[in-house]
Parts: sequence; C-alpha cells; structure tokens
Amino acid sequence: MLDKIQQLMVEVDQLQAATAEEVEALRIKYLSKKGCIPALMADFRNVPAEQKKEVGMRINTLKQAALDKINSLRDAAQVAVTAGPDIDLTRTPYPVRLGTRHPLTIVKNEIVDIFARLGFTLAEGPEVEDDWHVYSSMNFADDHPARDMQDTFFVEAHPDIILRSHTSSVQARVMEQQQPPIRVICPGRVYRNEAISARAHCFFHQVEGLYIDRNVSFTDLKQVLLLFAQEMFGPDTKIRLRPSYFPFTEPSAEMDISCHLCGGEGCSFCKHTGWVEILGCGMVDPAVLEANGIDSSVYTGYAFGMGIERITNLKYQVKDLRMFSENDTRFLSEFTSAN
Repeated sequence: MLDKIQQLMVEVDQLQAATAEEVEALRIKYLSKKGCIPALMADFRNVPAEQKKEVGMRINTLKQAALDKINSLRDAAQVAVTAGPDIDLTRTPYPVRLGTRHPLTIVKNEIVDIFARLGFTLAEGPEVEDDWHVYSSMNFADDHPARDMQDTFFVEAHPDIILRSHTSSVQARVMEQQQPPIRVICPGRVYRNEAISARAHCFFHQVEGLYIDRNVSFTDLKQVLLLFAQEMFGPDTKIRLRPSYFPFTEPSAEMDISCHLCGGEGCSFCKHTGWVEILGCGMVDPAVLEANGIDSSVYTGYAFGMGIERITNLKYQVKDLRMFSENDTRFLSEFTSAN
C-alpha cells in the first residue's frame, strides 16, 4: 500500500494539462468516486492495524497534493484562455462604451464636405475680434442696432474688442490677405447677447461662404445653393429666394427649402406653408469689397450664411436648442449611427 501511495505521489507531482478539458480528465482519474485515490481509501480496511495510522496520513497527504495540483492546473488553463493574442490585459475589466460625435459636429462636417466638393476651401478665424472685422468692414453703420450692448458681448477693458456675432469676420480677414479669386467656407462659434430659451442661445454656430471673382452673378449663387440643399436634404428638395436686407450684401435674399417632412404639402413643422427658411444670402456689396481692398469695378461676388443648429433641427427634429450644450449623454447617444 505504501509503495502504491508513493507511486501515485510521484505521478501527481508530474501532472500536466493545457486545457480545462484535460484538467477535468485528470480530476476524474485521480479524485472522482472511482478514481485512484478513493480506491486507496476503499482498500484501507485491509491494511494491518499497526500500519493504519501511517497509511491514513499518507493517503490524506496524497489527496491534498492531488487537489492542489489540479486546482493550479485549472487556474493556469483559465489564464491561458483569457490571455490569448487578441486580449489586452491592461484594459479595464468593464466594457468601454464607444462615444459619438456631437450632432452639431456631424452636421458641420457634412456642410463643409458638400461645399468642399464644390470647390470651397476651409477658413477659420478668432472668436475674440475687433469691431472693424466684425462690423465696419461688413458695411454696418455706426448706429446699427447690432453694435448695441443688448446684442453684442463687449470685452469690458477694451470697448473695441468683442466676441464675434457672426463668422463674416473670417471673410474680412481672408479678403485682406488674399486677392480674388476667393472661394471659402467659414464655420465657427458666434456669440449674441440673447436670453437662453428653447429657440435662442447666447452662443451658437454658423457656416458662412464667400465667392469673389470676375463676372460672378446671382445665378451662380442660386445654383450653388440649390446643389447644397439637394445634397443635404435630398434630390427632390426645391428652393425659393425671397428679397431681404443685410448690410453686407446687395441684393439680399433669404432662402427657403421645400419641407422635407411633408414634401411641400404643408404640416405643423412648416406652419402649413410647405417651406422652411434655412439661410440668408446675396451679392457682396461693393462697399464691402472696397473696404477690404478689392476693386469692385473688376470683381463681384456672393456670400451666404446659415446656422448649424438650424440645419441640425431640420435634419433631426431637435426642438430645444439647449440640448446641444447640456452634454446629456442620453441625448448624444441618439446620434451614434449618424457618425
């Protein structure tokens, strides 16, 4: 009996297993009811009385050694499974949720991409600007209401320094530094001194476009805006231009698109008119060209501007502007598929 126990002790010490299945097979062989070690316990009654104490202790030692060995092999097999070539053990143990781009970023990128395919290049400028680039270079009169503190944020220590109220200031900087042909798209954040509500905010985002060259006409402007509307809202989208007024364009217009919800039939979203306003546009006023160092007798151009929040509302039916700046992950997670 003692020789058999010693032989099993040597076997147990040399056990090897690479998988959980192999470990289970060893457990069955040595520790199951019909295994080698329980068989020794069944033969224990045949051991002479004077050897029972020693044999009993040796069997218990063998059993414990077998349990420890099989448990260690099981742990090693489990580590081998989880530490495969595609598993990074430095990762956190909980699932890491993928993020998503902000809906305003999604729409801005789509707008910029559409105009990039039409030949427009990207231009950006500072958000803290001087009065010249925001207002004077854009033909705003000295007493224009937009210059009042009720509409514009002024930097207290420098009354001539303001937070830009439109990205037209980027157009002014481009015209200062570059002679025509100029074809740029200017996205960015702007600020206006307005009460925050579901329909208005003290900061929002715009995209403005500028094209200056010889013989640029209003027909060119209309065609570009039609292509943009059909790319953004669908090939069946129609546009209409209504006369308007802006200090920096003459003639000026506001552009509507056919309501993509009702197909122009009329619904509550378009106030039963079949049309939804999306942007303002017009031919660049000659006074603006001259103020920025461009000969208005040689060059003409057009400009347009739209609110990114407005376009996002039209595409995704977000009725409260405050949702865009509250960082509610429940709201943002709705745009995962739009990336």
